[in-house]
Amino acid sequence: MQKLKDVAKFIRGSFPQPYTNPDWYDEKNGQPFVQVADIGFDLKLNKDTKLHISKIAEHKSRFVEKGKVVVALQGSIETSIGRVAITQYPAFFDRTILIFESYKVDIDNYYFAQVIQKLFHREKERAWGATISTITKEALSEFFIGLPDIEEQRKIGQFLKKLNDTISLHQQELDTLKQTKQGFLQKMFPKEGKSVPEVRFPEFTEKWKICKLGEIVDITMGQSPDGKNYTKNSNDHILVQGNADIKNGWVSPRVWTTQVTKTASKGDIILSVRAPVGDVGKTQYDVVLGRGVAGIKGNEFIFQLLSKMKINGFWTKYSTGSTFESINSTDLKEAMINIPSEVEQIKIGNFFKQLDDVIALHQQELDALKQTKKAFLQKMFV
Repeated sequence: MQKLKDVAKFIRGSFPQPYTNPDWYDEKNGQPFVQVADIGFDLKLNKDTKLHISKIAEHKSRFVEKGKVVVALQGSIETSIGRVAITQYPAFFDRTILIFESYKVDIDNYYFAQVIQKLFHREKERAWGATISTITKEALSEFFIGLPDIEEQRKIGQFLKKLNDTISLHQQELDTLKQTKQGFLQKMFPKEGKSVPEVRFPEFTEKWKICKLGEIVDITMGQSPDGKNYTKNSNDHILVQGNADIKNGWVSPRVWTTQVTKTASKGDIILSVRAPVGDVGKTQYDVVLGRGVAGIKGNEFIFQLLSKMKINGFWTKYSTGSTFESINSTDLKEAMINIPSEVEQIKIGNFFKQLDDVIALHQQELDALKQTKKAFLQKMFV
């Protein structure tokens, strides 16, 4: 095991202050300016950066060549800090990013990138800060890493690169499927002010009717149990509190309660009514509804309609509160929607259900690949 400072030379990025000075940017002719958000999750930078640096700012900024390992030192613990990439184009880098300029021993770039990524997974929770967390360059210098001989590094690096490429391919396929679904949602439901959708099954010609959501479904607003009744005992009642319990269109339990207040049954739709408003999922079991959600007894068509309303930002016009977005029972029940005949509802619902099943299968395969990579990272590195 060796300290990171003994095997690599690294330096932080740089950018002139203040960030808000428009003279530092040139979106039309400027060079890429990489910030934390421009580092992807597949050991690559995004194809293009959100911002581009002007000529006047270049001499005050840090330029990085193609093929360097970089890591985000700052950002949220969950999603930002510890993002790693091997730069695939030259660019200027922000001070929140660390650049490995050169190595003091024989190191394979791809192996090293994986080591740094794994190192941060283990160490990043030690970062100080609340909303913004930071790992300093000085602290990073003292991190220990294991380095086998260069040939073993290359073999490990190539093996993990193939695995990463497979994960990236599955992610692209999943993203394409989700985009395809969003496209169908926009075309198979009427646009605002219209009474028929753009794309329709040929056997249906009647206009859709406008009605209130509360007229066609039963809605139960949640009411959180007393916090003292929360438990981690999975034999107690599952509590759904808000959007954090809704993932990929399903309810994922995190908390249980011994107290039963408002409930929803297996197969019901769960809608988030507190920030962010409109997240929707289905429950695979009976649950207790917290105050951050509503339970809706509706068919597959209603579930897809609510999904489309979320995508289109429908609920933002109903949400109230300046610091905490929410919608109330009255607004939810009186929300105006378009619906076709029951037969057409069933056909539309079945179409999207099949598409969701394919998406879910791809998601499972992707998750399995990520778990496989995680297991290899645990076993292949010291």
